[in-house]
Amino acid sequence: QVQLVESGGGLVQPGGSLRLSCGVSGSPNVFYRMGWHRQAPGKERELVASISSGGTNTNYADSVKGRFAISRDNNKNTVYLQMNSLKPEDTAVYYCGASLPSRTAWGQGTQVTVSS
Repeated sequence: QVQLVESGGGLVQPGGSLRLSCGVSGSPNVFYRMGWHRQAPGKERELVASISSGGTNTNYADSVKGRFAISRDNNKNTVYLQMNSLKPEDTAVYYCGASLPSRTAWGQGTQVTVSS
């Protein structure tokens, strides 16, 4: 079955940068639309960014436009989220998701904390 593993989270100061990675296993030579969601304490899970299977189409939440960039390397079966100019309100658990034909597969999540 498809499995997703996130990495790259951590503690960063406001204005800093992080790059999250999501490795996809269990589905060689098959690519799906994927995205990053986040959930902060007391808030609903929200879509941060998504990317088409071929990597040519991307979408972003208004709150991260101009600061975050999603990309993918299908040769490595990996999706990335470059996060720049981080703000305290970006603090959340970030989840990688893959849009399978019948369900969305999720990773375990990685914590991003933006604090001075």
